[in-house]
Amino acid sequence: MNGHTDAWGLLRKLTWEDALLVLAVLLLAHVLVSLVQWMLRHMAEKASPHLRLGILRVVPIARLLIRIGATVVVVSILVEPTFRNVAGLLASIGLVLAFALKDYGSCLVAGVVTVLENTYQPGDWIEVDGAYGEVKSIDVRAVRIVTLDDTEVIIPHSRLWSAGIFNASSGNHSLLCVADFYLHPDHDAADARRRLAATAKSSSFRKPETPVTVIVQEKPWGTHYRVKAYVKESREQALLITDLTIRGKETLRAANVRFAQVPYALTRGS
Repeated sequence: MNGHTDAWGLLRKLTWEDALLVLAVLLLAHVLVSLVQWMLRHMAEKASPHLRLGILRVVPIARLLIRIGATVVVVSILVEPTFRNVAGLLASIGLVLAFALKDYGSCLVAGVVTVLENTYQPGDWIEVDGAYGEVKSIDVRAVRIVTLDDTEVIIPHSRLWSAGIFNASSGNHSLLCVADFYLHPDHDAADARRRLAATAKSSSFRKPETPVTVIVQEKPWGTHYRVKAYVKESREQALLITDLTIRGKETLRAANVRFAQVPYALTRGS
């Protein structure tokens, strides 16, 4: 009972003016977050490609700083700003988060860790639990990604503790793309490899001055070729793979190379 009384004793005797001031601070913080977020994203889309990711990185940091500032102002209104009162309030909040909101608290902590460690940033292409897409925003509780099929996936930050996170771009504009070809085993492998490499190097979507690699692996049903090339802009990765596939098939047909007929039962294990 005494502990309950002491906890309430931390708070000032609030007036309607104080309550309205708290509400105004929270509303202002929300508007400011939305405005800064909109402005930075608008600037990023209008900026040159080499500046876009740098601008997008500022979004979660700015949002975090605004919310921390709003929290400090609200606490200063509600509580007498003495060390004992502030420490007691923080301890009380910590207990609430630990017992009543432990899952939400885990998401909040993971979100802060994500921002500070740059685990992923807006503009990165990541894969979590089989969902692959571009990071659109890093919110308080979750990260929002948009897949290549334009589907938004919301993933709680708490997955950072238990799931593997695959970052394909890691703050870069380019990322590695792979096009697969399955050929009949009876063919000139060296010539097919040269043709596929030349096709990849001549693609308008490939980032200049980046390596092209063709990996060849023999399978029971034929020969598997993996053409690896870096795309100029990460958002064009599907276009690069499509270009490599279409033109690669054309150049292989011109060399009279037959394509393998992969048994369906084997495709899942290949």
